Amino acid sequence: MSDATDARTPAQIEADIKTRRADLADTLDEIGVRLHPSTIVGDARAKVSSAVDQTAGRAFVALNRAANGVRAQFVTEGGAPRLERVIPVALITVGLVGFCTVSAKQRRCR
Repeated sequence: MSDATDARTPAQIEADIKTRRADLADTLDEIGVRLHPSTIVGDARAKVSSAVDQTAGRAFVALNRAANGVRAQFVTEGGAPRLERVIPVALITVGLVGFCTVSAKQRRCR
């Protein structure tokens, strides 16, 4: 042992032991908290929630881009509708709805 260790009094040694015991107790408490099942479950939930949030955010951005792309096909940059594209799509939609309605009525009659 070194001379500095030898120069300590029994009271200093006891104080060091008490300090180290307290530090060790704190460390063991921290390990216990980290390894507790509820802590592990909470950490796992937080990771899953974060992953879901990121995925949902990416999906929102992709859908927003797609919607803006479709909107750009039917509306000018100034916000006016592009009638040369809106009218044919509207006519096709009305025709499909009418066809489905007639088809559904025919199925009920049989």
